[in-house]
Amino acid sequence: MFKRQTTGSVVCVSCGSLVGVNDDQCYNCGRRNPGLWGFGPALRRLGNDFGFINIVFYGCIGLYALGLLISVLLGADIMGRGPLGMLSADYRVQFLLGASGATPVFELGMWWTVLSAGWLHGGALHILFNMMWVRNLGPATADIYGGARMVIIYTAASVGGFTFSSVAGLFNIPLIGSGLTVGASAPIFGLLGALLYYGRRGGSSMIHAEAKGYAIALALFGLIMPGVDNGAHLGGFLGGYGMGMVLDPLKREQVSHMMWAVVCLALTALAILMSVWKIFPMIIGRPSF
Repeated sequence: MFKRQTTGSVVCVSCGSLVGVNDDQCYNCGRRNPGLWGFGPALRRLGNDFGFINIVFYGCIGLYALGLLISVLLGADIMGRGPLGMLSADYRVQFLLGASGATPVFELGMWWTVLSAGWLHGGALHILFNMMWVRNLGPATADIYGGARMVIIYTAASVGGFTFSSVAGLFNIPLIGSGLTVGASAPIFGLLGALLYYGRRGGSSMIHAEAKGYAIALALFGLIMPGVDNGAHLGGFLGGYGMGMVLDPLKREQVSHMMWAVVCLALTALAILMSVWKIFPMIIGRPSF
């Protein structure tokens, strides 16, 4: 199934045109490395993003549903306060599954939560809006950078966003600091940052303008709406922009990018498990910690 093809022609993973297995760029759609190192026919079955958008989509929904279930079992109120807090997991469960912020990172020493917090959400509307943005921005990022590099950008933006928010929360900086924070919006802003860099790099002035417009609109929304983690948004944007520079979208994707993408996903899964391992005994021993 995953046998590598080293010679001949293959189908471009983006547009379906016939290209050489070792071509640097598709003549039809412009996708770089359209043959995917000879594994294109097998990887194409997963989609242009190697299935990562679906992993994010169903992974976030699965963790959100699990959080609600555990909250109900703990006897917690999941209805929350206000529309943004409706159907939200208990704060103890957020700690359990890997929420980040000044409290987990600095008070509890759970530094790894900067990897996991981007997969958790605080309410029904929170996850709904974020998954809409993932579906909107993910395919464009995968088309430009490739699926593997998109995973790296997404992870780097999560680390940058929640690190920035946690540090700001430690010093109680208003509007950008948070004691406890979750949400895919940090890596979403990272995707915007990477797309903005691509446009500035010379890839597309239209993409640059659209990414800039989205970023400004979402930033203003964050300043207006209460409870929004602007620090995670800013840090995520800077993380995505910086990783976009490092990966350079005008150069072809490499096999090493695929390896780093797998490492990113493995570390994220490990981060969630580490949080469960640390917090579960606390919930059992001190239900109201």
